[in-house]
Amino acid sequence: FTLNVFSVVMNRRKFMRTLSLLSAGTVAMPFLRLSAQEHIDFFFTRLSYESGDWEVDERMPANVLNSLIEYTSLRVDIKERIVPLSDPQMLKAPFCYMAGHRLVQFNAEEKQNFQRYVENGGFVFVDDCNHDIDGMFARSFERQMRDIFGEQALKKIPNDHAIYSSFFNFEGPPRTSTELNGWGDDLVHNYLKAIEIDGRIAVLYSNKDLGCEWDYDFRNKRWLKVDNTRFAVNIVMYAMNS
Repeated sequence: FTLNVFSVVMNRRKFMRTLSLLSAGTVAMPFLRLSAQEHIDFFFTRLSYESGDWEVDERMPANVLNSLIEYTSLRVDIKERIVPLSDPQMLKAPFCYMAGHRLVQFNAEEKQNFQRYVENGGFVFVDDCNHDIDGMFARSFERQMRDIFGEQALKKIPNDHAIYSSFFNFEGPPRTSTELNGWGDDLVHNYLKAIEIDGRIAVLYSNKDLGCEWDYDFRNKRWLKVDNTRFAVNIVMYAMNS
């Protein structure tokens, strides 16, 4: 696989140009420019939110970033960025991650930014740390998505979706050890859900607790027969290229 970095950057710049046009009666939002000094194609943004425990799986971002460096040609900022969902700065991120166990109840600013970001080309990967289709995080997050995007917006995606072949090839979402150990709803979720905007995934939603699966020091990957963060690479590469 050979990554065309130029096409990746240009696709994300389409998103950033769109954000710059959001001036309906207000000042247009500032947008990201990759300066000669930065030399960065990708940075990992974790969204904090007021209602829940967003600060989970603390080692996961460094592990995912290590995989992007190892497998792709992306120029990666090696530091995780934590940005409040209520802060308009989140609108400049090429990729956002949101997770937790507890209640998801957006305040007015959080709801507005989430909707604006998603509807104008952003990508959010949301992971339920309970891996439970009827747990607090799942029920409350899905309610938020219905309130913002409509009753039927969040749907299961087929296991031959492009996200499963965007870099490595998978036959649907890989199983996680957390699903198999009896914690949560004791089910293996053979699907992911998504909200699609104009034919592309804008919100990818997992009940599989992938963040916990990837929450270890990246140096310990040498003990794994198969690197289980490869699907994280797929998610990022899909987000950057779609």
